[in-house]
Amino acid sequence: MRRSRPRQYRRPVRRILIVGNSGAGKSTLARSVARRLDLPLIHLDRHYWRPGWTAAHPADFRAEVAALAARERWVMDGNYAGTLDLRLPRADLLVLVDPPWPLCLARVVRRRADPRAAGRPDLPDGCPERLDLDFIRYVSQYPRRSRPRVLAAVSAHAPALPVVRLRSRRQVGRWLESLPVA
Repeated sequence: MRRSRPRQYRRPVRRILIVGNSGAGKSTLARSVARRLDLPLIHLDRHYWRPGWTAAHPADFRAEVAALAARERWVMDGNYAGTLDLRLPRADLLVLVDPPWPLCLARVVRRRADPRAAGRPDLPDGCPERLDLDFIRYVSQYPRRSRPRVLAAVSAHAPALPVVRLRSRRQVGRWLESLPVA
């Protein structure tokens, strides 16, 4: 297999949208990218969830996401398919973190068992790590249900948007190393 050179972007990358399955490593990658490029970091979970895993009102969340996406610079981590139409046209790059779903599920289970996960920076206060049947179902069905919606949204709202699909830890590491250091 031929190795390719790190991708050079023709225009400045100031707004990077990171999506993928739960447990894929979106938040960890988003933190690393934000540090490396010196960009503000936005975890959408912190804006959507209220204490006790209460969801934000959809209209309020859309308005907040529109304001966040309107900023000049960011790394934004989160799926929230209902707001992709607001975020994709503003993004300079979409990163789809896409390891196999069994690996994602194993990471979610491990994270739930880890007491250090209680204070995850991507979750708001009052939302402890959780694991239930609906969440397991979401993780296992992501490749068939959610990933196609994300890719369809790209085609519909930002067909010229560059997409980087990272399927392994090695690909994530290589891509991260290819980014310039701010």
